[in-house]
Amino acid sequence: MPTSGTGNSRRRAARVASAGFTLLELLIVVAIIGLLAQAVALSWRALGNDREVEQETGRLSSMIDLLREEALMQTRDYGIMFTETGYRFYVFDYQQLEWALPQGDRLLEAHALPRLLSMTLMLDGREVPLDPDFESQDVENAEPQVMLLSSGEVTPFTIEMTRAGIAGRFELTAELDGKVTVLQKEYD
Repeated sequence: MPTSGTGNSRRRAARVASAGFTLLELLIVVAIIGLLAQAVALSWRALGNDREVEQETGRLSSMIDLLREEALMQTRDYGIMFTETGYRFYVFDYQQLEWALPQGDRLLEAHALPRLLSMTLMLDGREVPLDPDFESQDVENAEPQVMLLSSGEVTPFTIEMTRAGIAGRFELTAELDGKVTVLQKEYD
């Protein structure tokens, strides 16, 4: 059996060299772990609290609080027209005696929900049928379902915001005095 200059056999040196992992093997393991982590994160999002629904509900809640304060400070009446997939704001024009779209205010532009999110509107404990989107609404003769009056009063309503295929939902409730609450329902 031949030996090297150090006295070790070549066979033993070959066994020692093959005992570690190659860089390619390590990269494959890291890629597999990354894919598994991504799958877990996606399934967690599908099964757990849906951040996008929560953010959209929070956005609507903030807009209602802001408009209620604006209505009080500017003695203007605001309205909200809901569809299944978004909402649009209106201002009451006392000269024309009709609801009009706010001009030049980017904050009050129509807001479409992200894909697969939808809303249900409840007034007086009854579900209100909503148009599927903005295109099916009559912008000229608008009659908002919810009003934010200059007296500080708000049409009492509940909006349920959901994602298609997921049982959980966020529920936004506004009371007559303008108090807005957001509740998370049926998420595990």
